[in-house]
Amino acid sequence: MSNPSSLEHLVEALRCLPGVGPKSALRMAYHLLQRDRGGAGNLALALQGALEKIGHCAACNSFSEQPTCNLCATGNRDARLLCVVEMPTDLMMLEQTHSYHGMYFVLMGRLSPLDGIGPREIHLDRLLKRAQDGIVEEVILATNYTVEGEATAHYVSELLKSRGIKVSRIARGLPMGGEIEHVDSGTLAQALMERRAVK
Repeated sequence: MSNPSSLEHLVEALRCLPGVGPKSALRMAYHLLQRDRGGAGNLALALQGALEKIGHCAACNSFSEQPTCNLCATGNRDARLLCVVEMPTDLMMLEQTHSYHGMYFVLMGRLSPLDGIGPREIHLDRLLKRAQDGIVEEVILATNYTVEGEATAHYVSELLKSRGIKVSRIARGLPMGGEIEHVDSGTLAQALMERRAVK
């Protein structure tokens, strides 16, 4: 027995979410239709509202309902520092540390040629323009330590350094509160290589 076409369309739409396969999408669709029609309506309205109202900040490229997001609009940030992150979630995590007070640029992804994501898709033209605005003195690369994140950091650093812009990369090593016996060998090796003098 085949499902109604509107149900199949809903299942297909749910599959666009990361990590959602055909079975999960079908379970979600059945749940929304059978157990939580109110929630389904709220979800539809929230998605529609977000699509209509949310765009990208003209300065940092993160999500914003205004032309410039609240973080970029505040006048108490150090505009000489520009931290480059992959996604808005990375920006949020850095903000939670309360240790960085500069500006940001969100790539909205990372270089991944196999997935068809090149320099244009991660807005490198906008990043270059921002980094060369005459105010930025240092660009801090805070991409993830994945293969794609490392490739992105390398590509961006070469691009910026060739234009005379100072570039740094966030450090990596042992996690705070971590015990050496529980750390993987790659992280431990990196911690040894990036050691610094005790002050």
